[in-house]
Amino acid sequence: MPLPEAARIDALQSLMIWSHRVGRVIAREAGSTTPVAQWRALATLSEEGPMRIGSLAAECRVTQPGMTRLVASMVEFGLVARVVDGDDPRAVLVSLTEAGRAALADWHRTIRDMLAPRFADLAAEDWAAIERAAAIVAERTPSVLVGAAR
Repeated sequence: MPLPEAARIDALQSLMIWSHRVGRVIAREAGSTTPVAQWRALATLSEEGPMRIGSLAAECRVTQPGMTRLVASMVEFGLVARVVDGDDPRAVLVSLTEAGRAALADWHRTIRDMLAPRFADLAAEDWAAIERAAAIVAERTPSVLVGAAR
């Protein structure tokens, strides 16, 4: 018998909440002091390509002044670069650098390394359920840029 609609929505909400909790636990256990907004910005740039600061801020759900400060810090560390927008020479795009790609890849490896022992003993049907849930979430949450200007 299928779950009632309220229970289905509760299950989705729980999945989202626990996903955030897993991220916090991994960061704490890994000893990471990097702001989650930085990983979100780097991942967004990796997925979407160069963006204006305002669009990046909207996509990452932070204020534009906050993103401006974060971008300045990431530029200082060589993770992103500011480049002139080819469509509007007055505008600047934030672009992921190779160092930014490498940092994001390292963080993803850390996540995998931290998760592996926690879930190593799962049964095959549990892995199948996780894989299916991940596919469903990915299919239902396509990338949609908030602002028109990339």
